[in-house]
Amino acid sequence: MILNKQYILFDLDGTISDSKPGILKSMQYVMKHFGIEIKDEELDSYSFFLGPPLQDSFRNYFKFDDKKVKEAVLKYREYYKPKGMFDNKLYPGVKDLLKKLKNSGKTVILATSKAEILARQILEYFDILQYFDFIAGAELDGRRAKKNEVIEYCLAHFGILSSEEKAKAVMIGDRNHDIIGARKNGIESVGVLYGYGSLEELTEGEYKSDYIVKDVDALAELLVVH
Repeated sequence: MILNKQYILFDLDGTISDSKPGILKSMQYVMKHFGIEIKDEELDSYSFFLGPPLQDSFRNYFKFDDKKVKEAVLKYREYYKPKGMFDNKLYPGVKDLLKKLKNSGKTVILATSKAEILARQILEYFDILQYFDFIAGAELDGRRAKKNEVIEYCLAHFGILSSEEKAKAVMIGDRNHDIIGARKNGIESVGVLYGYGSLEELTEGEYKSDYIVKDVDALAELLVVH
């Protein structure tokens, strides 16, 4: 199976890098602010927090109202900006994959629900910013946080509006938010199993990924990168 697409959209957390430690420690910092202690050994059980837009995670999982969500996001970034976002590592093979895609003439795009300015800093930290043709993420105030909005923004930027052009694009991610966002925008998706989502999440329900890969090597094979 090969997938020869021109526009390659990547999720960030759980797809390009393993950012789980920094994200969950930032969440732990927020909950402590609200008087809720989460022990270090309990953090793995909060992996559901990874993937959705930050505001949605606090609202849906912790039942925060709008005022509390805003306060939580500010506290989260208080820890995440200087510490959390660097408690992070690239998945093996990702940098080489990005380089090969770029050198083969593909249009490489970051499509993340993370704040765009922070996502750019993370790519710079890992020295992979040069492999991306466009960086798309959320605004700091929470606008354009849902994955379907981010993908729509990317497609509009490149003038990918017709079904013929959309057939040349693919979204790569590890959570169902990536798959749903791709489907709502009329493009195909690849679910990666090395991130934070399960096979069931990526292949069951109303929205299913079009392709599944187990690791970065398999992703490179699928994208015709050798």
